[in-house]
Amino acid sequence: MLRRRAILKSAVVLAAGQWVHAEFGAAARAAAAPAPSQPFDYAWLKGQARKLAGNAYQATQDTLPPAMAKLTYDQYQSLRFRTDHALWAGAGLAFRLQFFHVGRGFTEPLRLYEILDGQSREILYDPAMFEFDKAGIDPRVMRDHVGFAGFRVQFVTDWKDDVAAYLGASYFRAVGEDTRQYGLSARALAVDTAFPRPEEFPRFTAFWFERPAKDSGTLTLYALMDSPSIAGALRFQISPGGTQIMDIDSALYPRKPIERLGVAPLTSMFFYGENDRRGANDWRPEIHDSDGISMWTGAGEWIWRPLTNPAQLHFSSYLDDNPRGFGLLQRDRDWDHYQDDGVYYDRRPSLWVEPKPGPNGGWGKGSVQLVEIPTVDETFDNIVAFWNPLDKPKPGQELLFSYRLYWGTHMPYASALGQTLATRTGIGGTVGQKRQYYSWHFAVDFAGGELGALAKDAPVEAVITTSRGQTEHVTAHYVEEFHGYRALFDVRPPDDSIEPIDLRLYLRVNGRPLTETWIYLWTPPSLKDRKAALT
Repeated sequence: MLRRRAILKSAVVLAAGQWVHAEFGAAARAAAAPAPSQPFDYAWLKGQARKLAGNAYQATQDTLPPAMAKLTYDQYQSLRFRTDHALWAGAGLAFRLQFFHVGRGFTEPLRLYEILDGQSREILYDPAMFEFDKAGIDPRVMRDHVGFAGFRVQFVTDWKDDVAAYLGASYFRAVGEDTRQYGLSARALAVDTAFPRPEEFPRFTAFWFERPAKDSGTLTLYALMDSPSIAGALRFQISPGGTQIMDIDSALYPRKPIERLGVAPLTSMFFYGENDRRGANDWRPEIHDSDGISMWTGAGEWIWRPLTNPAQLHFSSYLDDNPRGFGLLQRDRDWDHYQDDGVYYDRRPSLWVEPKPGPNGGWGKGSVQLVEIPTVDETFDNIVAFWNPLDKPKPGQELLFSYRLYWGTHMPYASALGQTLATRTGIGGTVGQKRQYYSWHFAVDFAGGELGALAKDAPVEAVITTSRGQTEHVTAHYVEEFHGYRALFDVRPPDDSIEPIDLRLYLRVNGRPLTETWIYLWTPPSLKDRKAALT
């Protein structure tokens, strides 16, 4: 997976290089003649993507000068914009765009265009747009190269911080304006994730920015995407707010059969949390950008699945038909649970995907797929979630997907039933008594819905199913401190294997569900570790 902190820190640190002049700035305009304009619309862009897919894939021919490729992390951070260069900053609009420079790990340049009155004109790269001195680079080495690696979006409510950034492959991230805190990322597409071979990463090759009207709070941009297996055209409509909304339309054109297509992929990090402290060797109680995946199925069921940092890669697939939504969420917003006053994991945005109906209805049959990859620290994105259509893509097809992304601490949809507050685990058995065999204990807290209003003697029961083994010591009781219920149970593995065990739990009263469905994938430890735990 992508080492993500470099991207995240680049988007944050480069914020210091703020643009303050309209269009490109006088220096850039003097350095280069205006690029010719041509008509542009989304239909034309889809045609370009279709043409790309009809021909053999051509990797970029641009090569990065050795001095730029060898930049250290700190040197790359010092490549900043000059203050006399900007796009739209003097035009009285609600948006401004700033560009990232190629260098270090961002080696493939982008072509960038502005759209005005239906005509697109290329934004010409000029080394004069950037400060090279602190990086120890002679700007003349970039004279014959295109040097844009990505861009960042600013909004009128606070010109100092980003609301979105696009940098690396087809990755992008955004924030809600309630915290302005980066966290997990999205991608345009995932191709063959979690196979025993290198994953294919489609990349954006060009962007078109439509100049917004002066009273508009929405920015529309378009992207051309390419890779050895597939090409595509995308339209983004970005509307910042307390919860930021992105409306995305994608048209995909496969070059070859694709075994696992990932639509609306989300990428996050889970190192350890209250449910999984296997890798906890840090002083902070929890370290994660997201603590679970939420799914709202086509049948109307709400599912919550806590994330883990497994010892070996875990791949989970949840079949569905016309899903209503899914997302990687950071439900735990208690700062005390993280104790991090540097990167503030309690402020990280959640990200929800809402499929939109297409010409043939919803997204049809397929599965929400979750990949959990072992990680040894917090600098790696090790969580991936996406929609995988049941029908595998074939060359010559046009695949259309439309969806809405919600970025922020408050999601637009939630179950009317009780939700999972926390999942905690530890050694099973009875306190004070010698353990005769190995088991693992689960404590799952639920709150919300009707739970706080039930009579204290209501016959609430925990309904548990397990794919292997047996459950023991099952109870459910009210906890005044969080005005909800805690379900307790042990799981006893049936044998000595480390084959994962699927768990499923919800609370009910008099046969009626009270909570969303909690699911979990637990991997029993080795026989050696079980014996050690018992002693």
